[in-house]
Amino acid sequence: MPKCPNCGAEGKFRKQWKMAGRPDSHGKRMQLEIGLYDCPKCDKAFRVVLGKKKI
Repeated sequence: MPKCPNCGAEGKFRKQWKMAGRPDSHGKRMQLEIGLYDCPKCDKAFRVVLGKKKI
């Protein structure tokens, strides 16, 4: 489980999605898999990159 960047508590999973990232110096794009988590301690939401792959 990812930890909250504010307080360090373990986050609670909310949702997940895929998106295309910015191109690198060779023009290749990365497909990012992003996860959205809620912190039960400080009640803030934070995003975490779960995976990357070149497309």
